[in-house]
Amino acid sequence: MKRIVIFYSYGGNTRRVAEKVARAIGADLAEIETVEPYSRSYDAVVDQGQREVNSGFLPELCPLNVDLSGYDAIILGTPVWWYTFAPAMNSFLHGADLSGKTVYPFATNGGWIGHTFRDFGKACPGAAVRPGLNIRFQEDRQITPDAEILKWARGIS
Repeated sequence: MKRIVIFYSYGGNTRRVAEKVARAIGADLAEIETVEPYSRSYDAVVDQGQREVNSGFLPELCPLNVDLSGYDAIILGTPVWWYTFAPAMNSFLHGADLSGKTVYPFATNGGWIGHTFRDFGKACPGAAVRPGLNIRFQEDRQITPDAEILKWARGIS
């Protein structure tokens, strides 16, 4: 089975988890990037993120250059922005056909996960969306133990 971890990361936490998961299961790795980068000011991004999530804004993405037809399992990683996946992940999901794939989402956050995993199910019609992994951080410090992340990753088939 061929697997790929596709992720969006604003501050680096989601990237670090995506790299751990990819290494643990021998998956390919691809990063979603917005054409217009977000500000480095956390407070400005929080405000902008709330407006974007509430309005359904889909930021333009840089080309991912990944042929998803060659993959059986798609692992999707995102930070939680206002109780759901980041707008960049929303843009990716709007442009990707994941039908027939098995999707394994994970979400990094410093508080409440909200409806993130339910939203993945709605945004991936025709895909088998498996239970997601909630990975907690306190700023840049990972709270969820690596052992829990690796156990989840090794269950990806």
